[in-house]
Amino acid sequence: MQITSVDVNVFDNENSKMKGIASVILDDCFVVRDIRILDGNDGLFIAMPSRKNHEGEYHDTAHPINQETRKMFVDAILAEYEKKLAERKNS
Repeated sequence: MQITSVDVNVFDNENSKMKGIASVILDDCFVVRDIRILDGNDGLFIAMPSRKNHEGEYHDTAHPINQETRKMFVDAILAEYEKKLAERKNS
């Protein structure tokens, strides 16, 4: 499996922990949308799309099942996020 495309929308609200939303295309045939880019105590991280169940708990609707795949998502998304930030500063 390869990540073939990453699209990131950067948010401008400095007071929010949510810094953006990403969509990732896998093998040019499967998309995962609404991956949140968040600023936490240890820096930026991603949160996979989730929904609230009838008990009020949130569960991921799609997520990597091993560390190698999670790292692939994190690296690709945060690289695109940093690229978009640099483009904004240069324009």
